Parts: sequence; structure tokens; C-alpha cells
Amino acid sequence: MYDPPTTSPDRRPAPPEGLWFYGHHAVAAALDNPLRPCRRLLATGPALERLGRLVERPGLLVERVAPAELARFLPPDVVHQGCALLVGPLPDRSLESLLAGLGAEALVLVLDRIQDPRNLGAILRSAAALDVAGVIVPERRSAPLGPACAKAACGALDMVPIVEVANLVQALEALKRAGFWIVGLEARAEPPVEALPFRPRRALVLGSEEKGLRRLVVEHCDLVAKLATAPRMASLNVAVAAGIALYLLARGLPRP
Repeated sequence: MYDPPTTSPDRRPAPPEGLWFYGHHAVAAALDNPLRPCRRLLATGPALERLGRLVERPGLLVERVAPAELARFLPPDVVHQGCALLVGPLPDRSLESLLAGLGAEALVLVLDRIQDPRNLGAILRSAAALDVAGVIVPERRSAPLGPACAKAACGALDMVPIVEVANLVQALEALKRAGFWIVGLEARAEPPVEALPFRPRRALVLGSEEKGLRRLVVEHCDLVAKLATAPRMASLNVAVAAGIALYLLARGLPRP
């Protein structure tokens, strides 16, 4: 269903000193998230003005630098918008704690081995815009929740609750026990998403860019649906597909 990824990174532990987030939205959202360890901010004068009082966070080392200085800490050719923030990982969040905090109506997103961090970030951005209650991803063989993902997410990495699980099938079973209706997305499935009935608790499952949903994951969905597209373009980039399907499930299904 989806375009092949441009990269296929393995999940690696963060270096001991942390990761450099860059770009105004990613940096601002991290600074505004009390759960995110923020250690050192490098920023130009205009970037510091845009960040405003967020830079007054206790324990944060703030350094005013020239744009050329930022290039020493970041990959080449990234769009840093004058700021880079050294961060630590967010605390681990369990699936049980996520489910315990949900109301009677909730939309959850499950991602089966998304490989490109920019796709993952774009999906998280859509999830934040559409009030997705949580995103579930595998601990392994998935794009890292690092700087490239944070930049593409435009701050959503620090807005949407993300749960990393060891076994995605077991996570789907836990969602079903919690009353969730599990909808997988595949190009050759039936019916179209917009024809589905409304359910108060629903979970959308998307597969990897190259292979789509794994067979065992499909078997644990309540049904598999598609996006109705013109025959001349039967497949969509996974981030685009996620945004459309999430919109339909969040806003487009008829209420009883």
C-alpha cells in the first residue's frame, strides 16, 4: 500500500549525553514538556526571542551562538531554524497506564514497524492534530524517536503519548479487552474507511512502508479497510494515508 522508505534505521540506544533536537517547533515542545529532560540549548538571538520564557526552564544551560556554531552539533544540511536542544529520553510509559487514563470515547493509533523517521514524525503530527489518545509502536524494528522524527513531528513527539511495546499482537489483544475496535489499513481490503460504523473506542493499525501489515497483525484486527483512491494511484505514502484515515475515524464517521 505504501511507498518504500528512504531509510531503514535500526533502533539504537541514545548516546549517554542525549540527543540533539533541532527546529523551533521540536525544541519549543520539548522545553514545554515537563517530562522531557532538557540539558543544553544552543540558539541564535532571534531563536531565543521566539522561544521566549520557555528558555527559563530550571537546570537548562542556555548558550547564545552564531548559526555556524550550530552546524558543529547537527547533521549536515538540516533546517535547524537557529536552535538545537540536548535532550534525554522521555520516561517509559506502559500500555496499561495509557489505557487506564482513557475515557469512554478514544482513538488510538498502532504502527507496525514504520521505518522512516520522517514518516513517523509526520504521522505523529497528524495524531496530535486529531486528538489521538495514544500511539503504540514496537520497541524494535521501528524508526527511532530521535531528532529527524522530532523535526518532522513539529513538536508532536512531546505532545502525543507514545507507548513502546515488546509484542504488538499482545498489545492489540489488550486493546480488545479494553473495548477497542481494531481497524487495519490495507490498499486491497474492503470496505472503505468512510463506510465504517462509528465505535466509541477505535484503534487504527498501519503497516510498514514497504510490506504493509504483517499477517499475524492482520489476523488480530477486527476488520481491514482501505482508503478509496482512484485506480491510477492505488497506493499512498504511509504518512499521507495515516492522516486521511485518522481524519475519517476522528471526524468523518457518522455518529449514532
